[in-house]
Amino acid sequence: PFFVNRGGLPVDEPTWERMWRHVGRIHPEGDRVAQRIRGAADLPKIPIPSVPVFQPSTPIPERLEAVQRYIRELQYNHTGTQFFEIKKSRPLTGLMDLAKEMTKEALPIKCLEAVILGIYLTNNMTTLDRFPISFKTHFSGNYFRHIVLGVNFGGRYGALGISRREELMYKAPVFRTLSELIFDFEEAYRRCWHTLKKVKLGHCVSHDPHSVEQIEWKHSILDLDKLTREDFRKELERHARDMRLKIGKGTGPPSPTKDRKKDVSSPQRGQASPHRRNSRGDRRPSGEKKPADSKAMPDLNGYQIRV
Repeated sequence: PFFVNRGGLPVDEPTWERMWRHVGRIHPEGDRVAQRIRGAADLPKIPIPSVPVFQPSTPIPERLEAVQRYIRELQYNHTGTQFFEIKKSRPLTGLMDLAKEMTKEALPIKCLEAVILGIYLTNNMTTLDRFPISFKTHFSGNYFRHIVLGVNFGGRYGALGISRREELMYKAPVFRTLSELIFDFEEAYRRCWHTLKKVKLGHCVSHDPHSVEQIEWKHSILDLDKLTREDFRKELERHARDMRLKIGKGTGPPSPTKDRKKDVSSPQRGQASPHRRNSRGDRRPSGEKKPADSKAMPDLNGYQIRV
């Protein structure tokens, strides 16, 4: 058995069961309300937001605005029930499958879901760097947490996300430095009477949707109670330099999915031999390995294996 979402598509039953159980707990006649909604045949169809599609010539800033519009059209989830279970320890490929499910179900989302969805919708923007930014604030004796997806295009920083507050989500990529972006968020929190306590910054996320790497959520943890204003700025810029250096050196080894495909087509590696992550300087030139059957082997002049 299954239910349908507001776009008429099938939805996994446990997702909706959690919602109905929540209604039953907080509403005096929750069970009857849930059954009445389930059995209604004359409910109006709510239009489902369309996933943005871009032409190759569409500038990156316009694409980011379209992605943010789509995230906003899904609306913020005020129900108190998490529709999608997101485990930060999952590999990127699993999180991208979950993001695809979000686009199909078109249910309201919260800030962490918006970050995963933002990564999914910007994967084809290879000139765009994406990294998570987490905030911890204090207000009226309580602590609050929020997360957005930081972006960097052409040396300018911005952010994608969703929040109850308009000023705590989308930031156009116009900030010259990472510290300017974070200070803008801090000022937005101050206008909401929140005091910024901690900022956690992750490293850039791979553009490979099939990567089995995990997202690095908190490469830098900055405690504002222990840092002066100038030290806070320096730490932010140090993190920005670290990201640039990591991008310059490459974002790490390719995913095993891609390696397996290369193993099948590569004439220099047998299927039984283990995959080795040798550095470029340590790799043996192809001329040192004598092929088993020179007549059956193709001409390898100029042939290179990209790792």
